[in-house]
Parts: sequence; C-alpha cells; structure tokens
Amino acid sequence: MSFPDIRPRRLRRTPAIRRLVEETRIAPSELVLPMFLREGLTEPKPISSMPGVVQHTRESLLKAAHDAVSAGVGGLMLFGVPEDANKDETGSAGLDPEGILNVGLRDLRREFGDATVVMGDLCLDEFTSHGHCGVLAADGSVDNDATLEIYAEMAVAQAEAGAHMVGPSGMMDGQIGVVRRALDKAGHQDIGILAYSAKYAGAFYGPFREAVESTLQGDRRQYQQDPPNLREALREVDLDVAEGADIVMVKPALAYLDVIAAIRERVTVPVAAYQVSGEYAMVEAAAANGWIDRERVILESLTSIKRAGAQITLTYWASEVAGLLRG
Repeated sequence: MSFPDIRPRRLRRTPAIRRLVEETRIAPSELVLPMFLREGLTEPKPISSMPGVVQHTRESLLKAAHDAVSAGVGGLMLFGVPEDANKDETGSAGLDPEGILNVGLRDLRREFGDATVVMGDLCLDEFTSHGHCGVLAADGSVDNDATLEIYAEMAVAQAEAGAHMVGPSGMMDGQIGVVRRALDKAGHQDIGILAYSAKYAGAFYGPFREAVESTLQGDRRQYQQDPPNLREALREVDLDVAEGADIVMVKPALAYLDVIAAIRERVTVPVAAYQVSGEYAMVEAAAANGWIDRERVILESLTSIKRAGAQITLTYWASEVAGLLRG
C-alpha cells in the first residue's frame, strides 16, 4: 500500500536529517548577557529568585564577562545597583562618572575594547529613592519631559564611560530623539541606541526587582505599555525608528511572541527581545522540582523567540547557551 504518497516524517527520521533541514538556529553571537554590578560588595551576592545569577563585584563582573565573551556571547548589558545612601529623588548617581554603572562600563570597555558590545541600561529606576523610571511631579506622577533632560545627560555619561550602545528603557515619550540629539551634540554620533520600544507593564519582572534592589512605590502602568495592546506597540516602534533607534526591542519575550513577529514584519532595523527575570525564574524553579528537562526548555524557549523574529535576545542563560551551542 503506497498511501500516503507524501511523507513529511522522512525529514524527521534521524538527528542528522533534522539538523540538515532545521529552519531556525540560535547563534551565540546573537545573545546578550544582562549583568548586575552592585556597589559596595566584597564578593558576589546570589539573587535568591534567580538561581545562578548574582550581583557582581567589579572583579567578578570582569571574570563573568570573560566567560561570556570566550563562549562567543555577542554583547553585555550592564545594570548598576548603587547603595541605598546614593539613591535620591532624581537618580543623580546614574549621571555620576564615578557612579557604579559608569565605573562598570569603563571597566568593561577597558578590558574588552571592541571585542564585544558593551551596553548600558539607560534608566533611573535603580538610582531613584522611589524606584520609578523618571523624576516625579508634585502630584506623584512621573514627569516625562523633566525625565528626558536627565536621560540626555545619562546617555552622554555612558558614552563617555565606554558604552558602545545605550538602552533607554523608561518608556518616556520622545526619549529616543532626545538621547540621539544629546549623543550627537556631544560628539558621540557612533554610539548606538537599543530602544526598549515595546516594554510592557506586566507581571514577569518580580525577580529583577530583587536583582536591582528596587524601591518601587506603586507600579509603572502610567508609562509602560498595557499588556493587551499590540497596535500601540507598533506605534511606539514607528516613533522610535523615526527618532533614530538603531535596534528596537520587545520586553518581556515569551508572552509577547506575537508582538515580536508583528514588529519584525514592520521594520527593517534589527529586532531584539528580552527574556526577562520571571521567564528565567519559572524555568529554573520547574527544573529544580524535576518537572521539566531544563536544557531542552531553555533552548526551546530561545528558539521560539528567534522564530518569532528576534535577531537578538537578552537572556540570563547567554553564557550557558553559548557553551551548549558550541558543543
């Protein structure tokens, strides 16, 4: 009996055949490792809700960065965590050339030169006493335009510290245009902007709050995107590209694969996605309980993000996955 004549299973029969016809492949160079540098530490401090991730000292940051670069990871996104005494209403420690974030960027650029892509998170939430991404108005809301003035200074400070790219993540209206003009005016025309264009006010950020010791009061729904909205994300992306974004990003990733796909169809600039702390923590917790095959789930999740259209993925598994991919 010859039926069926067409047998797609022929192309799934052996591992070698499956590799031959594989449509989506992850490369280490497409992965970016987010890293946390904590002021005042004498040794790395584990983040309890993110097993395997730590707040770094300056020394341990460089060691972990060497591991990532050696494994072929494409870039490093640095977050600075100041001591509580250095947080204030305006996040001034984020502008300080000797503040923890700019010190870390300088260390990374001095150590690696152009061998990797050094990126700085451009936001005030880690540096403000109230934990919001901008300065507050008298009524307690985030003052968009006053915040933009600080972002402009922060972008220049990060460029002068050695960042190849800055990542404005506060979702302030006009932030990309303001940052681009500030960089250009200061002579940093070559510094790229990785725009957090579609950053959703979702529920996947809990472990990150521990990682940066957030002092957030209230929530960020006034300025981050509402999870049900897709067309709004497309509008945000259009604005960011028009204002000079070099790369646009969706955050979080797995719950927003449709948003990634829609943006990929819409723009010609590279599209990135951030596999956030909650996504990481859920997999690690399930694996710790023996409920899932950890490595397979990690690779499957990253493959789904790329298949949806993200050319670049920020993930806390970047170094590990790069090692797996390289054999």
